[in-house]
Amino acid sequence: MKRAEQVTFGGSGLNRAAEIRTNDEELEAARTDPASRCLLLWRGKILVQGGDLDRLAWVPMTHALVQSGPGGAVEQPVFMGKSDAGAPLFAADISGWPADGLDLSGVGAFVDRSEQQHPDLPAGHVFAELRRIMTRLSPRDAEIAATAKAVIGWHETHRFCARCGTRSAPAQGGWQRVCPECGAQHFPRTDPVVIMLVTFGDAVLMGRSPCWPEGMYSLLAGFVEPGETLEAAVRREVMEEAGVPVGAVSYLASQPWPFPASLMFGCAAQALSQRLTIDPVEIEDAIWVSRADMMQAFAGEHPRLMPARKGAIAHFLLRNWLADTLD
Repeated sequence: MKRAEQVTFGGSGLNRAAEIRTNDEELEAARTDPASRCLLLWRGKILVQGGDLDRLAWVPMTHALVQSGPGGAVEQPVFMGKSDAGAPLFAADISGWPADGLDLSGVGAFVDRSEQQHPDLPAGHVFAELRRIMTRLSPRDAEIAATAKAVIGWHETHRFCARCGTRSAPAQGGWQRVCPECGAQHFPRTDPVVIMLVTFGDAVLMGRSPCWPEGMYSLLAGFVEPGETLEAAVRREVMEEAGVPVGAVSYLASQPWPFPASLMFGCAAQALSQRLTIDPVEIEDAIWVSRADMMQAFAGEHPRLMPARKGAIAHFLLRNWLADTLD
């Protein structure tokens, strides 16, 4: 697919400078470089700025919140790479900040519109939920934000060795954890997920989860199981969730999805039948949507149907399906 990397969180050419991760001297030089900058995260939310919250907000590595501020899941800033100008970039978790007196009602919710302003940060530098602002960011900022959120989220859930249970320690600039007891090495994980543009003639198969806003439907998706190809996962998931047999399957595009850390493989699939047998354990509902109805939904004019969330690969694939630009 020619437009594959135009998806939100698509590759922006970030120089991750992975060769520095294993060199302690170069890492220390990067940390102390006056040009280095750090992106702060708090409870999975990203520090952003601007009237539309459309830019990442960076602080110097000498900032108190980086040096000795509230602790989080990561014991030290994660090395993200280098800017186009060569400045070292880091990300740090300050989830230990209690945010006393601030609006926390939306934190962790499906839709979080709340913003939190730390008293030690400039006015207008706020923590915002990435899902909310992801389509406003530049491709580079979006890639950095997705990477930082996924890696720091991994540290939060993998602080102990999976082999012996001992608390592990970060290494390689935050891209590894090492067990001091048994020597096991652990690396950030990414879970492969297939998401399917299943079509039958001029209709596309859509499903919804019970926790979604009323009227919201999206493409079917599911995790790839061990020992399974992407094509097999597509056929299995569609059959499990909607009871629809699938024939030909082809790859379209991928998207890193840092909620918490998945790689979405967008695939086109040809349905062999339109008969639906829904598994209520998997999904709440499934429907076939005509191209005309989907165009109406994308225009915000459909009386019942809401399109997939902007920024998600489902929205990207559906938009290209409507425009006949999947090739």
